[in-house]
Amino acid sequence: MTIEGGREAQRVRRAAGFSVHLFTGSGSAVALLALYAAIDRNFPACFAWLGLALLIDGVDGTLARVAKVTETASAIDGAILDLVIDFLTYVLVPMVALWRSDLMPIQLSFWLSVIVVFASGLYFADTRMKTRDYWFRGFPALWNVLTIYLFVLRPPFYVSAAMILVGAAAMFAPFVFLHPMRVKQLRALNILVCIAFFVLSAVAIWQDFAAALWVKIGYGVVAAYFLAVPFWRHSPWADD
Repeated sequence: MTIEGGREAQRVRRAAGFSVHLFTGSGSAVALLALYAAIDRNFPACFAWLGLALLIDGVDGTLARVAKVTETASAIDGAILDLVIDFLTYVLVPMVALWRSDLMPIQLSFWLSVIVVFASGLYFADTRMKTRDYWFRGFPALWNVLTIYLFVLRPPFYVSAAMILVGAAAMFAPFVFLHPMRVKQLRALNILVCIAFFVLSAVAIWQDFAAALWVKIGYGVVAAYFLAVPFWRHSPWADD
């Protein structure tokens, strides 16, 4: 390869790396659209945008590793960019949706949101967030997922409040939670269950959250799977 050819290949790799950062960064625009929809009480649109953000977040890490962004586009820290956008789409927007909804009394939803945002800020800054084999330590602040469960299942408000408080505490509990794209155990099945969750959520959104019984049952099966699969790991209290 000539010197000029090597430089051209380097430019292509650099462009690919920065393209991945742009793809990740597009999640911030999606977050803003979801926030507007939540404030406007257009919850199907809000969760459709959050679903798109979750899809972006699910694949951008793989793209970053393929493009070797830490080498080709190191001027931007992709991990920090990802965390900033995740905080918006996983935490802030779902809490605004909860506050604007009729799932519980407005003052209760406000104070629960304060607790969730505060605790999630600490969780996102925790250097022990993931184990060496890429499991999350504790509940991984998936408030977008928990909140759509509340919209679909609509339990009594005190049950919803209890679930939120348990989730906030569980972020710091000594157990692991599945990262479906990074954990090696049962990876194909993990991704298949994630696809099932996306399909069920799309149907629920299409039905304006007046979800059919089979959607609710499917949600229950997905939740049971994600709560059970960590026991495939050698120990929920493992430190490695």
